[in-house]
Amino acid sequence: MPALPDPVYKRVLLKLSGEALMGDQTYGIDPAVATQIARDIRDIHALGVEMAIVIGGGNIFRGVAASARGMDRATADYMGMLATVINALALQDALEQQEVVTRVVTAIEMRAVAEPFIRRRAVRHLEKGRIVVFAAGTGNPYFTTDTAAALRAMEMKADVILKGTKVDGIYSADPLLHPEATRFDRISYLQVLEQGLKVMDATAISLCMDNRLPIVIFNLRTPGNIQRAIIGEPVGSLVTA
Repeated sequence: MPALPDPVYKRVLLKLSGEALMGDQTYGIDPAVATQIARDIRDIHALGVEMAIVIGGGNIFRGVAASARGMDRATADYMGMLATVINALALQDALEQQEVVTRVVTAIEMRAVAEPFIRRRAVRHLEKGRIVVFAAGTGNPYFTTDTAAALRAMEMKADVILKGTKVDGIYSADPLLHPEATRFDRISYLQVLEQGLKVMDATAISLCMDNRLPIVIFNLRTPGNIQRAIIGEPVGSLVTA
């Protein structure tokens, strides 16, 4: 087997939606999918890449959807943050079954299940070769896990945000609804904001733009895609200055 090229990114923040863990189910966590994601992450970790992960909670609870049905928005968002902790623990378990040392770090203190977020300690985990899974978003309502991903990527001094989705990049419209939609190989932060493309929310894109942090949007369901993105193969779409 030929040796893989060296990774182009040394420290990476991987953003996973809660739905990524659902597989073809309509709710919850599919253990087979969690195992597949964990294997992909293990293979990258073996290349010496430092990896942090931010995970959403949409497979269990969506704060925005609940507030649209009349629940108080802040309460609904806190419930969504707790859902991300459930996902983070599931991912930690899947990773540790692959013999990868993993720490769950949460923005809402719950010492019995996870470490509280302390920036320097989280960086130290990465330096020691542990995978860090960030849960509970930013710890604040009204912010999405996309914004949490951008924020944690800045704090960890990541080289790139890799966002795994159900489609293979950024399109001019939803490709599942509009088959004629065109795909962008490369696009600027401003174009994403001006065209209102649903890549990440505007706060996250603005944060990345201010700090010149590239974002790669790719299809998580294709095995090996995370690895391809990390060794610099053209996978999905790149958002850059």
